[in-house]
Amino acid sequence: MSDPTFTFTAENEADTARLGGALAAALANGSVVALVGTLGAGKTRLVQALAAATGIDPATVVSPTFVLIHEYAGHRPIYHFDAYRLKDDDEFLALGPEEYFDGAGLSLVEWADRVQRCLPDEYLEIRIDVTGQTQRLFAVRAVGASYAAAVADLRAALA
Repeated sequence: MSDPTFTFTAENEADTARLGGALAAALANGSVVALVGTLGAGKTRLVQALAAATGIDPATVVSPTFVLIHEYAGHRPIYHFDAYRLKDDDEFLALGPEEYFDGAGLSLVEWADRVQRCLPDEYLEIRIDVTGQTQRLFAVRAVGASYAAAVADLRAALA
């Protein structure tokens, strides 16, 4: 099996857009992406980049902090969750995530570390660290064997 991890350094938003495009190409429908990072790390910016790569106007993609989930229709749907304001797993489960996780689109969960027990057994985790004013370090990890190919595709696309 190939290495289930990959790190990508983004020097600016253009690099983040490249990562978003590569993710859109690498992920199969029904994929779940767990986004982890501090406030302002770039979780929503990465979702915007991925959305743009699927034909969604990135200006319409906003943090779902107060709504909890946004649905975007592009070449394939994007389901954008935010667990920041949830007090427990039950609140997340009340959103019906399993219906989205098994759907035809991509599910992206911001603050996924807060609801980790609610995620499916296999998913793609992306940890974002701020390393400078415009620089970010994206640590991508396949949780489960089915995401290892996506990590390999990302590595090849962004090498």
